[in-house]
Amino acid sequence: MPPATTAPRIIRRYFELAPSPDTEAYFALFTDDALVEDEGKQYPGIDAIRAWRTEVPLVSYEVTGIRPSGEGLVVTCTITGDFPGSPLPGLGFHFEEFDENHVKVLRIRP
Repeated sequence: MPPATTAPRIIRRYFELAPSPDTEAYFALFTDDALVEDEGKQYPGIDAIRAWRTEVPLVSYEVTGIRPSGEGLVVTCTITGDFPGSPLPGLGFHFEEFDENHVKVLRIRP
């Protein structure tokens, strides 16, 4: 995952924890009022984010690029897992609001 080494710590931590079964460490990455958007659906707040994670399969991530955007930072990945169309290249993780300790807005889309 060489491109990820240039990412801020919170982003690196996200991709370290995201492939694993849910843990409190993963959920602690988010603010209580965080927003995750995935497949066009919005999950506002940590309880909704927890529910979202129960619906998505565990996947592995290969970070293929990182670039700044007007909203924050976009990390492009190929994800591989037990889902139709796997592996899926070019998926963008748009970290729109974050600081060194927490993610407030994450939008997952091509």
